[in-house]
Amino acid sequence: MVSEVEGLGSALIVACNMCAGASLAMKENRPFLQFFRSLLKSPPLERYIKRLTSQLGERGMKTKKFKAGVIQQFFLCLWTSRQRNKFQTYAKEYEAVIVLGCDSAIKTVRDTVKGTNCRVIIGMEVAGIMNTKPKFHLPCNISFEDS
Repeated sequence: MVSEVEGLGSALIVACNMCAGASLAMKENRPFLQFFRSLLKSPPLERYIKRLTSQLGERGMKTKKFKAGVIQQFFLCLWTSRQRNKFQTYAKEYEAVIVLGCDSAIKTVRDTVKGTNCRVIIGMEVAGIMNTKPKFHLPCNISFEDS
């Protein structure tokens, strides 16, 4: 992805908490959600976005994470027309959009920015389908097991 952003000055990062967050949680073997620490954000995904933002910032790129509604932040593929319009308005201010999510998330973003000068950059590559079981741990953490 770094080669794809070469020469660009700005990028809006959009992430699907479910696909990207679950994948990173499984990869790091860390909780997907920690309600008392981060409410409805996936800590592994937030750390990943922070590292990505830092790396791109070192290259002089201005980045921002797009903040969606509660449902929309978990399932990028379920964005309503209203959410898509909101995203398109934000995306117009950037040269590129970096998508962290599955192929469906990428399609949603591509369709949404059609007609703008915003380039869509795939930030995560789909390597397969994950089948897992959620596991609840005190003090209110959700992890995955048996994947």
